[in-house]
Order: sequence, then structure tokens, then C-alpha cells
Amino acid sequence: MQRAGRFLNNLSPLSQKPKNNLIGKPAENARYLWSFLNRIFNKVDENRIKECGPDRAASEWLIRCGASVRWKGYDKFHNDYNTLPSGQTVIEAIDATDSCIMSLGFPYLRGLKSLQEINLSKCYYLEDNCLHLLGLYQGDQIRRLRLVSCGNVSDAGIANLTAMKALEELFMFDLPAVKNREACIKLLHEALPKCKIEFPEV
Repeated sequence: MQRAGRFLNNLSPLSQKPKNNLIGKPAENARYLWSFLNRIFNKVDENRIKECGPDRAASEWLIRCGASVRWKGYDKFHNDYNTLPSGQTVIEAIDATDSCIMSLGFPYLRGLKSLQEINLSKCYYLEDNCLHLLGLYQGDQIRRLRLVSCGNVSDAGIANLTAMKALEELFMFDLPAVKNREACIKLLHEALPKCKIEFPEV
């Protein structure tokens, strides 16, 4: 909330909706505001990637969106800018539980060379295209993937996981937009025969 407050204080009047459109609509106002902020948090800064490298830039993006990262050689996950190491480190694992990551920010994953696992649980803005981009950028690297309680992921999103050829473990649960769970499981088993796949019923 403090981070969001700082962004709000810096917004120019031109970047906000006219007040007369918001009077009497606090819920709509709040949704617009958080959607606006989340897009700011997820916007890719190519200059930052060039300046500090893909892993550092991706760490900043993830932490900014409420996720946490574990660097190679570290035991714990970190979700505070103050814990970012000053030297060159690489991301080994991502825990995006309850974060606001969205497809707009997924290009930050392009240059990561050591990412082994990712937890995508309760990601409100995660949708099918995110999983397409995940396969595009990290399909040959990620070994373990957890996909839980992401209401915008449909059967098409699950089909995108067939590009994750390096997967060894895949756990999915509580994906209400998936209509044919058995067909999705069959498709994944055929595409990823060496992967341990779990998709229990709710």
C-alpha cells in the first residue's frame, strides 16, 4: 500500500480520470485505480534491463508486483528491495503467490538463464497468454511449475503448457475456467511424457 501511495502522489492530473466520472462509483474507481497501478508495475523497462541485466530487472519487477524470488546459492525467498544483492546474481525460483503479475510484464523473463521453478498461485491477473509467454521464454528451462487458484486460466491456457518441454513436475488445482480437466491432463501427458502431472479435482 505504501508503494501504491507513492505512485498516487506522483500522478499528474492528466493521468487520472475526471472527477465527475468517479462520483458515486467508489468500487469502479478502485478497480480502475488498481488496474492502472498494476499496469505501471508490469510495464517493461528495456533500458533498465540493459543497465543492470535481466535477472536484476526481473527481480525488481517481481518484487514490485508482490512476488518473491530466490537467487541461486540462496536458501530463502526475498520480497524486499532492501534484500536485493548488490552483485551479479541469477534467479533460480519465483513465488508469485498473490502477486499482480500480468502478461504485460512477462518479457522480463526473456533473459533468465537459471530459472528452475515458479509458483503461480492466486494470481488474479494471470491468464492464458501469460502461460503462452512463459513457454515461449522459459519452456526449455523451468523444471517445476505450480498453477493454483488462477481464475482466468482456461483450457487454452493449459494447452499452452505443452511448450514447457523441460518440466519435470506440474501441479494444478482450482482452475475454475478449465472446463475439461480430463482432456487437459491427457493432452499434457502426451506432450510431456517425462513430467509428473497432478491435477486433482476440487
